[in-house]
Amino acid sequence: MMRKKRKRGESPGPCRSHGPGPATAPAPPPSPEPTRPAWTGMGLRAAPSCAAAAASAAAAGAEQRRRPRLCPPPLALLLLLLLSLGLLHAGDCQQPAQCRIQKCTTDFVSLTSHLNSAIDGFDSEFCKALRAYAGCTQRTSKACRGNLVYHSAVLGISDLMSQRNCSKDGPTSSTNPEVTHDPCNYHSHAGAREHRGGDQNPLNYLFCGLFGDPHLRTFKDHFQTCKVEGAWPLIDNNYLSVQVTNVPVVPGSSATATNKITIIFKAHRECTDQKVYQAVTDDLPAAFVDGSTSGGDGDAKSLRIVERESGRYVEMHARYIGTTVFVRQLGRYLTLAIRMPEDLAMSYEESQDLQLCVNGCPLSERIDEGQGQVSAILGHALPRTSLAQAWPGYTLETANAHCHEKMPVKDIYFQSCVFDLLTTGDANFTVAAHRALEDVEALHPRKERWHIFPSGGHRAPRAGYHLSVGLGLMCLILIVFL
Repeated sequence: MMRKKRKRGESPGPCRSHGPGPATAPAPPPSPEPTRPAWTGMGLRAAPSCAAAAASAAAAGAEQRRRPRLCPPPLALLLLLLLSLGLLHAGDCQQPAQCRIQKCTTDFVSLTSHLNSAIDGFDSEFCKALRAYAGCTQRTSKACRGNLVYHSAVLGISDLMSQRNCSKDGPTSSTNPEVTHDPCNYHSHAGAREHRGGDQNPLNYLFCGLFGDPHLRTFKDHFQTCKVEGAWPLIDNNYLSVQVTNVPVVPGSSATATNKITIIFKAHRECTDQKVYQAVTDDLPAAFVDGSTSGGDGDAKSLRIVERESGRYVEMHARYIGTTVFVRQLGRYLTLAIRMPEDLAMSYEESQDLQLCVNGCPLSERIDEGQGQVSAILGHALPRTSLAQAWPGYTLETANAHCHEKMPVKDIYFQSCVFDLLTTGDANFTVAAHRALEDVEALHPRKERWHIFPSGGHRAPRAGYHLSVGLGLMCLILIVFL
C-alpha cells in the first residue's frame, strides 16, 4: 500500500538521496503489522532533525523508527561551512557560540559613563576603556561574523581611537572597578564610587583665578578687585597650599599685581612626596624647587609639570587630587588659575579660614565691594605725580576699543581690562584679562557661568549701565587731571 503523498508545506528531511531511481530501505524487524515501503516521492526518507524526531516519535505510535541515513559528503560539507559562518542559528542540535557584542558595548558604557572630558586624566581612562572594548570584540569576533552591530562597533572603536590618539597597545580598563582601583587617580576612584552609588554627592569641581590689578574670582564665582599688597594665601587646605605676593604697580597707588606664586602639593600617602613650586617675575620654571618635574612612581605620574610656553606658561596636573593649576607670566606680572574638587577644596581646619579663593578678600582690602568696576574706578584715583606713567595715551574710548578687540563680550573681564589700562597704562594687562577668560573656559566646569556681569546676573548689561561706567571713568580722569 502506497504512503500518501506529502502535503504541500511539509518540510522534507535535511538529507535526500540523489540515486537514479526509487529505492527501498533495509527490511525492518519482524512486526505484526504489514511492512510499508520506506520511500516517499523521490529518494529515501531523510534523517529527522532534532525537533522533527521528537514530533515523529509522538505521532508514529507503534511504527518502528527507521535507521537514519547519513547525508552525502557534499551536503555535509556545506552544512559545516554554513555553521562555521554563523548563518545557521536555529534547528541545530548544538547551539553555536553566542555573539557577545551587546555585553562588550554595555561594559564600555559602564566604564565611560562617569568620565568627564573636562577632567584631568580623561584621555588616559577613555583610551583604556577603548582598548578593553576592542579586546572584547576580538574575543567574540568568530561568533559575530555577519552581525551588523558587531561590525559597526569595530568601525566605531577604530574612529574613536584615531580621534583620541589612543595607541592599540597599553593598559586596559577592567569591568570590575574594585580590581583596578587606583588610589593615585582621584577622578578614577571617585567617579567609580559615584557610579556604583556609594556616594550620594555627585562630583563637583570649583574654579579660582587671579590676574591683573589683581582681580580675584573665588570658588563661589564672586568677582572682586582687591589691594592685598604683600603675601596672601589663596588656598590652604589639607592637600594644597597656594600663596601669592603682590607689589604696587604704580608708586603711590593702591593698584597692585602679582610678582610671586608659591604652590605646595602636600605629601599624600603613596602617591607623592611633598612638592614645592615657586615662580617669580622673569623666572617661570618648568620644574619643582627640587629640580624634579613629577611626583609619584610608575609611568603614569600622579603629579607632573607641563611647560606649554617656555618661561611664560606652565601647567601642573595633580591626578591624585584631581587638581589642575595654570601659571602664566604676562608682561611683568603673573596670573594663576586653578580647578579643584569641591570636597578637597573645602577640607581644611578652622585655623585655615584665611583663603582668598574660599572667602574672598577681607573687606578692608576690597576696592570694588564685589559688585563691579564703577565704584572701584571712582575710588581708585592715582596721584598727579604718577600721571605720566599711568596715562600713556589711553582715554576711556581708546581703552574700551583696545579691550574690545580681545573680548567682544562686555562682561567683568572686559571691564577689568579697561580698569587696568586706565589705572596702570600697561597694555599687557589687556592680554592678562584675555588669557584669564581663556583659562576660565578651559577649567571652569559650568559653561553658563563663564561670563560674569556686574549686576550679578548672566545676561548682557543694559544700555544705562554702560553710561554709568562711562561717567565713572570720566570722573576718574577729572580727578587725575585736577
